[in-house]
Amino acid sequence: MSSAILSNDKILAITDLIRLKKQYGTLLVLAPTLWSLFLASSGMPPLKLLAIFTLGTFLMRSAGCVINDIADRNFDKYVERTKTRPLADGRLELKEAILTFLALLALAFILVLFLNPLTIVLSIIGILLASIYPFVKRVSHFPQVFLGITFGWGGVMAWSAVNNTIGLPAIMIFIANIFWSTAYDTIYALMDKEEDIKIGVKSTAIFLGENVYKALYLLYAAVIITLALAGISSKMGLVYFGALLLSGIIFEYMVFSLKKSPTREKAFRIFLANAGIGLLIMAGIIADYIV
Repeated sequence: MSSAILSNDKILAITDLIRLKKQYGTLLVLAPTLWSLFLASSGMPPLKLLAIFTLGTFLMRSAGCVINDIADRNFDKYVERTKTRPLADGRLELKEAILTFLALLALAFILVLFLNPLTIVLSIIGILLASIYPFVKRVSHFPQVFLGITFGWGGVMAWSAVNNTIGLPAIMIFIANIFWSTAYDTIYALMDKEEDIKIGVKSTAIFLGENVYKALYLLYAAVIITLALAGISSKMGLVYFGALLLSGIIFEYMVFSLKKSPTREKAFRIFLANAGIGLLIMAGIIADYIV
């Protein structure tokens, strides 16, 4: 890999492998982490922690993309959306992807060493979660739920990094992210539903069937309720709850819109919109502390 990776083709393949041009995934992972970090520090997180968790999120999300493609390399070539991924189309070899994955994990773990011992221990759990997630879809219809656990773990770590403990708001954010990730990743899975059925990949989109939209309405409502509980325990004000209310209205409208026009393109646009709503909630937290 040392010689091959220096070629332009290999560099471009690795950037595709880690989805460098598609950072909406990083935003989805970063959102609950920053919600927790700002609540834990009363709106004034140390720049050191802000930098560590932002860069660490990018590295871990990139590593997650790599291990996902490693796990799915024999399936991706049969799915229209994924058949041009670097492992599926042969631009990268398996050993090159594995080395990339290990390098990303090593860089992320170096960052964690600047945090307290509790957060270091929690980071090891986070690495295990990220490594296991891609294989859940082989044995369970609920990989989206496991994704929520994996993506939400950064919020638990962020609270621990500030307070050297795990507080109730962090737990509420963690639970809210399970609901949130399950919702938006179910929408994402709707795009590949027919192909997933053919190749034997499981998802909540397949499991829920005709009840998928009812479930999405309930999941998004649960996100807002759980984040409201996190806000109450953190003594947040009206600006925060106003942002939650607006986010909830947008969530429910998105489900209504998708149900009315269930196309692959609409599903992808709504999936992307979730990253923007994560930033809206973040803005609500910051604005609440400012006013």
